[in-house]
Amino acid sequence: MASFAHFLRSQWLFTPPYPKQSFEGQTVIITGSNTGLGREAARHIVRLGAEKVIIACRSAEKGEAARANIEKSTGRTNVIEVWQLDLGSYDSVKEFAKRAEGLPRIDVLLENAGIAKNYWSMIADNESCVTVNVISTMLLGILLLPKLKQVATKYKIRPILSIVNSEVHGYTQLPERKAPGKLFDNLNDEKLSAPYVKERYPVSKLLQVFATRALVDEYASPADQFPVTINLVNPGLCYSELSREQGPMFRFMQIVLGARSTEVGSRTLVWGAAGGPETHGKYMSDCKVAEFGRFVTTEEGVKTQQRTWEELKEKLKKIEPGLFDRL
Repeated sequence: MASFAHFLRSQWLFTPPYPKQSFEGQTVIITGSNTGLGREAARHIVRLGAEKVIIACRSAEKGEAARANIEKSTGRTNVIEVWQLDLGSYDSVKEFAKRAEGLPRIDVLLENAGIAKNYWSMIADNESCVTVNVISTMLLGILLLPKLKQVATKYKIRPILSIVNSEVHGYTQLPERKAPGKLFDNLNDEKLSAPYVKERYPVSKLLQVFATRALVDEYASPADQFPVTINLVNPGLCYSELSREQGPMFRFMQIVLGARSTEVGSRTLVWGAAGGPETHGKYMSDCKVAEFGRFVTTEEGVKTQQRTWEELKEKLKKIEPGLFDRL
């Protein structure tokens, strides 16, 4: 388990520094950026000189409202574009990636979009948190990795794929792994998973960690020979739209535990989006490289990571045949 004492020290004693990194001339894509942490990260990156910031979200109307809000606060216009993206639809993810491949350059793909539900629901062919937080998130990142590599070669830069994760990945040991059969089948079995439904968000973040680590190990190592930085970033406990379905008790806990404001939390996302090669394949917390949750690196965790990755690859290959042949 991740240390609760460490969590409290981070929440109570550390304030992420105000971003000053330059994004001049860069094209940055941020998913889930019409509200919450994503919108505030977009605001910072626009303020810091980006040439193009793409707000990727389900609702074009809400995206346009976010664009107007950011333009008013930063005084910069003609920087933001709103693109529709629904992580609940694999076709939407593929269409978005195809469109993004047509951009002259992508300097940063910041995958912030996610959901947190404490009740059972299905989206596409999997439990909702698994579909959105794991399968679609990894699908988008892998679809755009060849583009990021191409940009690295053409512009002599090191693009970044940064995935917003959470410290709660260390709060679970994936209880469904103990059942016989395939892991993702177990995760999609409502009867089997019902006792653990409140763990689903932490489980999805643990699966995200496993998938990212395995992707880097198999296709993106070593760091000095792979031209794109891939990292995971933890914003800490924040006031954000992610908690909208968690109920009044969770909102009370946010107060007690010192949740960061949305703007302060978004600073960590900007650090992830500006991470150097030293962050490649790593997990960032408090704006620096940190250790993964304890279970991740145990013998059982390593076995579960491989199991997760092999099953996830098969799912992704069915969604997009030839996906891994492009890497």
